Amino acid sequence: MTRRIVRNLIQLTAAAVFTVLVVLFLDRSYRVLPASLHNYLPTHHPGHVVTDVTLVTCSTVNPLSKCDLDPNKWHRIDKELFLGRAWTTKAYLFVSRKHEEELTEKDYVVVDLKVGPLRPEDEKPDSHAAWESRPGGIWVKRTSKKVSSDSDEAITNVDVLFGDDAVEARDGWAIRGTPLQIDSSGTFHSAHVTVRRGAPVELKKPKPRIPDSGKFKILQIADLHLSTGVGQCRDVFPELAKGEKCEADPRTLEFVDKMIDEEKPDFVVLSGDQVNGETAPDPQSAIFKIALKLKERKLPYAAIFGNHDDAQAMGREAQMAIMESLPYSLATAGPAEVDGVGNYYIEVLGRGSTDHSAITIYFFDTHSYSPNERKFPGYDWVKPSQIEWFNKTADRLVKPHSEYTHQHMDIAFIHIPITEYADFNQTWVGQWREGVTAPVYNPGFGDALVDKGILMVSAGHDHCNDYCILSTKGERRDPAMWMCYAGGVGFGGYAGYGGYFRRVRLYEVDVNAARILTWKRVEAGPNITARIDQQIIVDAGRAYPAPLPPAPPPAAETERPVDIAGS
Repeated sequence: MTRRIVRNLIQLTAAAVFTVLVVLFLDRSYRVLPASLHNYLPTHHPGHVVTDVTLVTCSTVNPLSKCDLDPNKWHRIDKELFLGRAWTTKAYLFVSRKHEEELTEKDYVVVDLKVGPLRPEDEKPDSHAAWESRPGGIWVKRTSKKVSSDSDEAITNVDVLFGDDAVEARDGWAIRGTPLQIDSSGTFHSAHVTVRRGAPVELKKPKPRIPDSGKFKILQIADLHLSTGVGQCRDVFPELAKGEKCEADPRTLEFVDKMIDEEKPDFVVLSGDQVNGETAPDPQSAIFKIALKLKERKLPYAAIFGNHDDAQAMGREAQMAIMESLPYSLATAGPAEVDGVGNYYIEVLGRGSTDHSAITIYFFDTHSYSPNERKFPGYDWVKPSQIEWFNKTADRLVKPHSEYTHQHMDIAFIHIPITEYADFNQTWVGQWREGVTAPVYNPGFGDALVDKGILMVSAGHDHCNDYCILSTKGERRDPAMWMCYAGGVGFGGYAGYGGYFRRVRLYEVDVNAARILTWKRVEAGPNITARIDQQIIVDAGRAYPAPLPPAPPPAAETERPVDIAGS
């Protein structure tokens, strides 16, 4: 009898817990419980709402002038509105937020915000809300009504973006009105207020999949070198006519737009130096420009870092956190115990509804400058922890990959080329215009890639090299792995070397034939519609033999030195 009673009590308790959980889940989405109960339920967690926004300006030469407000009420957005470029002035945006449950009858909630010289006009009058002026041309519309934090009415977060070409790439966010009215000289980057309404939008990460055609096309965009603001063009070819102007980022992104429209890729790889750190005091604004392009096309993409992304204003961890939060981005920081930020892989699923991987794409952080300039001058190298992570990951994936009904293929992307790219005794296809700025120290990463069956690795970094070179193995020099460059795309980065057209590289992976075809497209010149240097690099799941060797590479004296501002 005792056992039966205990069993019945357990069953009743389980049923009660299940019922409560179901009700709370429904209430979270549909508010089925009475409003009077919400404040007493510990499992109900409404968020914060913005109750006010203001702008504070202070002097850098007057010790009594401070850009601070009461920290118990105000939160400072940690972006100086002149980006540190004004000699005597600083300015910050401040936001007052309050937890939804803590709102009192005296509190007001911001339901709209605009920036402009004139008071905004409402289409529908609201007796509970009014527009209020704030410094910098900010207008906030505040209501005495209690507005839920997950309602589209409520402003729940505020941020600042910079540059005349600033765009918003996050779901649920929007730039509101004109730039802040803080600079009448026009010498500083314009600052734009952007706001989020309601609760954060839950991101649903896309799952790349082979289309019905059996062909999966990858667009590699290398070395965008985007700035805060439009940026300045470098080494334009053909040269600009007298009086002709060139804005780097608009021209770069126009070319990217064209390539996406014409090539219709299934996936995009941003292979480093998306941000030109030296001209991007706000990297977030630079990143959003390419992110919006891909979001508008609903194109999944991955990204790694180059030596310029974190050159000044923002570290790789912070930039990766931004990318991880963006729609269609599959970029991720990777394991914390592995050196670098951005060591990860993405599985491209087979056709139809299968969960089996057809292609594995590996991404590696190739770091920046050498930690031992005296002994190994130039650039850093892939670390032992990264190689160990890759070896273990590749071994772990062997069994699940064997379940794919076709030939599974593994490929990889890096920013700084590995040392083997400089072996001019091998055969290559394409242009070798500048010296290979690979690390002097070779940690054996290339051998690890070959040992684990990577069929192709592609790099950026050296803007004016766009060749694919074949590495070989054994005494018979059998084809092992193709190593390709994409060529530089960004007008904010260097070019030159006798006149170089910006370009992108494409890869078409045919899972039916286990074949990889690659070619390049250029921004200008007589061959803007052509597939440049189209070649097969993988066939039947193996590295394809190379054609006859080309002419020797450029002499050593033509190699560019390590240039922090230009590589």
